[in-house]
Amino acid sequence: MDDVFETPWDASQVEVMEALQAWAVAFAELNQLMSSWLDLPTSDANALGQVLWADSSGEPLSPARLGQRIGMTSGSVTVLLNRLEAAGLLERSREHVDRRRVSLRPTPTARERARAFTEMSTAEISAALQEIPAAELENFTTFIRRMVGAASDAANRLRG
Repeated sequence: MDDVFETPWDASQVEVMEALQAWAVAFAELNQLMSSWLDLPTSDANALGQVLWADSSGEPLSPARLGQRIGMTSGSVTVLLNRLEAAGLLERSREHVDRRRVSLRPTPTARERARAFTEMSTAEISAALQEIPAAELENFTTFIRRMVGAASDAANRLRG
């Protein structure tokens, strides 16, 4: 394996890494603002955002899948889900033929509170996405998935 401190990076590689870092910081700031808006701990707001997003796409999350998305253990996810359920923002349902499978659904209250936030926060992001041709977005998606895979592989190696 090459030593990253010895292997020269060209300017475009450095620029991409800096852009990814800037996006991560901007996205984290939006998550912090959503947390404040919803009056929730950051981890709870992040989880609720994941549940809302998945539900809007027609693919509700299971607790295990939510844990994978937000990097939490099953025990921690259970405690977090209990808080969101007690706050009236989340419901657990058994809508699959396999009644052991739990789906996470946002409540109407959660949808309404999140809608108010997204109306204030997503106009610029949506406009930027609308300006980019579909083929370019497809390339960006492929690139981002490769970067996520590489980061996940590195994290797995470090955990092992």
